[in-house]
Amino acid sequence: MMIGTDSHTVNAGGLGMVAIGVGGADACDVMAGLPWELKMPKLIGVKLTGKLNGWTAPKDVILKVAGILTVKGGTGCIVEYFGEGAISMSCTGKGTICNMGAEIGATTSTFGYDDSMSRYLKATGREEIAAAADAIAQHLTADPEVYANPEQYFDQLIEINLDELEPHLNGPFTPDLATPISKMKEVAAANDWPTKVEVGLIGSCTNSSYEDISRAVSLARQVNEKGLKTKAEFTITPGSEQVRYTIERDGFLDTFDKIGATVFANACGPCIGMWNRVGAEKKEKNTIVHSFNRNFAKRADGNPNTYAFVASPEIVTALAIAGDLTFNPLTDTLINENGETVKLDPPTGEELPLRGFAVDDPGYQAPAADGSHVQVIVDPASKRLQLLDPFAPWEGTDLKGLKLLIKAKGKCTTDHISMAGPWLKFRGHLDNISNNMLIGAVNFLTTKPIILRIS
Repeated sequence: MMIGTDSHTVNAGGLGMVAIGVGGADACDVMAGLPWELKMPKLIGVKLTGKLNGWTAPKDVILKVAGILTVKGGTGCIVEYFGEGAISMSCTGKGTICNMGAEIGATTSTFGYDDSMSRYLKATGREEIAAAADAIAQHLTADPEVYANPEQYFDQLIEINLDELEPHLNGPFTPDLATPISKMKEVAAANDWPTKVEVGLIGSCTNSSYEDISRAVSLARQVNEKGLKTKAEFTITPGSEQVRYTIERDGFLDTFDKIGATVFANACGPCIGMWNRVGAEKKEKNTIVHSFNRNFAKRADGNPNTYAFVASPEIVTALAIAGDLTFNPLTDTLINENGETVKLDPPTGEELPLRGFAVDDPGYQAPAADGSHVQVIVDPASKRLQLLDPFAPWEGTDLKGLKLLIKAKGKCTTDHISMAGPWLKFRGHLDNISNNMLIGAVNFLTTKPIILRIS
């Protein structure tokens, strides 16, 4: 079990962990050695049968689940994925599913330990951990009778046949509005969604595994092979320096460059609004597709009229090539630069790099063995970083009869609580980031935006 301080802590469920993201106060308790408590979660079981094939990716599993459970359906629950479909999936694919479990409000999501996790641990230099886990593998998954009779052990059971699962596009403005790709043309027309895709974005923490990038590259190669031209802007945000270095070594970045794609820095990037998108200030109605987790209004580029749709990296790449939200690569064709009708072949890729991962500088600096003499020096005039003074000891008196200061109306996501974008540079400065508190929410009492200033 792992406690972290980010909603993406749950990504570790792809390695069979129960990994839960918590608030700062809870994290401080854990770091201080105090017990961490929560109300006993309910259990949601997702039984995966069949096997992913063709255009369907692990991302489509969580997009389908989000459509079933909505952004609230997983609240107070742990979601466990199991079945033959789960076992056949890559470790990083499992991580993608668990990562986006935060968007259904789940306490966490997880898979039982299996061979794919062992392969991934070995490929990333953790052979000793893999050997230790392999030795007790039967204890790192549920008992056989649980999976044989799941309805007796889970509070809710969902069954998904991966053989029949269709690629999905979720959005706009909420990650649980799920539309199968075959239905997008009619749904977009009924809702007057702009169908010209301006930008396709893949990567960030959610979908930047070697497998994800290799499958997107298999489509990018077809642009030149089939005489096509990418109709939308296309960007790649590597999730780590190790992934970036490895995909550059294996020629993937050269392939992307040949179709005019732009590689962003190894970071969250547009997923959290760190995207200086030219023209966004005009606030024009437009559509983008991305493989990130979240697509709330104004999140990616600050434009409230940007319709953002979440999809797998494969579908994002295909839609960027076509430039059309209603394009269905499973059935539709394209006209190339020579006026010929061509069809994209289904994506292919490698679960792990055949030559292994590589990196010169992973960017990680280990802490000092003895930190007692380490000094952290921050400029007192800095607007980005701030050292905190210790809180005064509790005087022993409980606070009672306190007034309710704020009540938010309607959907209140993390973006409403603490908006992304330019505010992120203040995350290391308590006073300045406090000025961003709840400014995206609406006051229940006045129906006006909340203006909160804490000093």
